[in-house]
Amino acid sequence: MFAVYAKEPNPDDPLASLTVGERPEPETPDGWVKVAVKAASLNMHDLWTLRGVGIKPEQFPMILGCDGAGVLDDGSEVVLHSVINDPAWHGDDTLDPQRTLLTEKYQGSFAEHIVVPARNVLPKPAGLSFAEAATMGTAWLTAYRMLFVKSGLRPGQTFLVQGASGGVSTALVQLGSAAGYRVWVTGRSEEKRALAERLGAHQSFESGARLPERVDAVFETVGKATWGHSVKSLKPGGIIVVSGATSGPDATAELQRVFFLQLRVAGSTMGTREELASLLSYVDLARIRPQIGAELPLEDAERGFRDMQAGETAGKIVFTR
Repeated sequence: MFAVYAKEPNPDDPLASLTVGERPEPETPDGWVKVAVKAASLNMHDLWTLRGVGIKPEQFPMILGCDGAGVLDDGSEVVLHSVINDPAWHGDDTLDPQRTLLTEKYQGSFAEHIVVPARNVLPKPAGLSFAEAATMGTAWLTAYRMLFVKSGLRPGQTFLVQGASGGVSTALVQLGSAAGYRVWVTGRSEEKRALAERLGAHQSFESGARLPERVDAVFETVGKATWGHSVKSLKPGGIIVVSGATSGPDATAELQRVFFLQLRVAGSTMGTREELASLLSYVDLARIRPQIGAELPLEDAERGFRDMQAGETAGKIVFTR
């Protein structure tokens, strides 16, 4: 079958490992289902896989793609939940020590077909296209958990999103503005800031700019480049929810400010199957449509990877079949 995959780990030049070609059709174990993929979205995790981060060398070649939407053999339209748990695990899916994401141990969704455990497919809302539904399982689920599960914020409070145009960032803007929060963002360019405001941000600022007032929460996916600004932007008792570090993980901790102002830092990773079900229901009820910056045929995947690596995104990059 046709697929986009990483042929080997390449820490220094990840796109050199990106391969477009044929891979074997997957077998379907008992308790698993086969999905004909209609759309799948690109995530930073795919670039990390190309670099060999979070995946053992013997797992290559690995079909890329952490999430997607498609059709079961019986015609049911479904959305993928990307967190694969140990069958014996009970509890929060994201806390399972044996959990894995698609493309870490099991082949991903940038292909004609994918097989996943039966519990890892959820009904696709009729109001979402396959391309829109394909953004839900990673970036939008991450944003949903950060905002509604981890932050403890109430509608009417103010939060700051560091970085205005990435997949998680645009999801936070759209989810937060629809739910009654005051949403501020930072962005490196006027175009990125304008995009955030079109999606519902109440104000936008240059990266590192002094804010009119301190905020109740900051949502971090950037890391080293913005961490100091995030800590300085919080009210006493405020919270930073962090789910990524695209600019590097080794930020200065700012511990004196953290303990003196009693700030909180919460990590967040992906989300549970139940949270994905709630997210799908929420976007359907609120008529939210995710921001898709580019929709490309899977055959043109390299173009999407290059845009993501260069930071040239305006929402999610989605590949379709």
